[in-house]
Amino acid sequence: MHKLFIRVSFLGVLAAYAALPSYASADTPPLKLVVGASPGGTTDRVARGIAKEMTDILKQTVIVENRPGAGGNIAADAVAKAPKDGNTLLVSFTSFTVNATLYKKLPFDPEKDFTPISMLAEVPSVLIARKDFPADNISGLIELAKQNPGKYSFAIGGVGSSLHMATASFEMDAGIKGLTVPYKGTAPALQDLVGGQVDLMFASAVNVMPFYDGDRIKFLGVTSPKSMKQFPSLPPIGDTVDGFSSKAWFGMFGPAGMSKERVDQLNQAVVEGAKRADFVRLIEPEGGTVVTNTPEQFAQFVSEDIKRYAKVVKFTGVTAD
Repeated sequence: MHKLFIRVSFLGVLAAYAALPSYASADTPPLKLVVGASPGGTTDRVARGIAKEMTDILKQTVIVENRPGAGGNIAADAVAKAPKDGNTLLVSFTSFTVNATLYKKLPFDPEKDFTPISMLAEVPSVLIARKDFPADNISGLIELAKQNPGKYSFAIGGVGSSLHMATASFEMDAGIKGLTVPYKGTAPALQDLVGGQVDLMFASAVNVMPFYDGDRIKFLGVTSPKSMKQFPSLPPIGDTVDGFSSKAWFGMFGPAGMSKERVDQLNQAVVEGAKRADFVRLIEPEGGTVVTNTPEQFAQFVSEDIKRYAKVVKFTGVTAD
């Protein structure tokens, strides 16, 4: 009886051990996170933040490789064609779903050629205006824009960017039309707004925070459903424009055809890593929120986001080759 008890207990330990994630050994090749953006930007910082946590959790070296260009499509294409072992992954952003209709032809299918792992974070934006703009709130802006279609300019940091889509979504939902002025990046667009060359702009919290306590620009509202703690006095735009909400998102994908075991292992590592204090502290200055989900939930989100942005891209009339 005693020997039988020992045997049963030992088998129970083996079963429990088998149920644990099979983390990599020290001689496992590095896991690579491919990023379709330059070093130093928000997407790059998110990727490097989660890479640090995943290295610790998986006991596998996780490195970041930047492949900017074509709105993230170069990086996405590389991962779509990567081996299916889960050692080459994509950390992408809102343009992943925007590009599905913005580009006339893509070398990959955003839904069929990828395995969603998990979302990582969401980041809302802030609507700002030049300091002498003749409206102080959202309702005043809408009234002016309706009286003067096409008169007031909206700076955008890049065609097809999340802030371009926020601008177009706002115009579409508010029933107004402004003059879109594209720039090669947020910094020059913000510089011209501060200088009074353009009227309005959606910008990230981290870019406009230095101006919040001064009088160089006007702050009109935030794109989140609730007020942001960085800008407690700013109302959500959705309080005036029913249903309006806009957030940039960041998430992780692998190539299609990965094993369920590997997908679940990576998802578990991402979810655990994103909850850690260092990663949370990385997201908070951006005005963002850590958001994780299951692969199935993330896949559904991507499908719905592609449909949502198809309407916005059609509204803009913009296409890319």
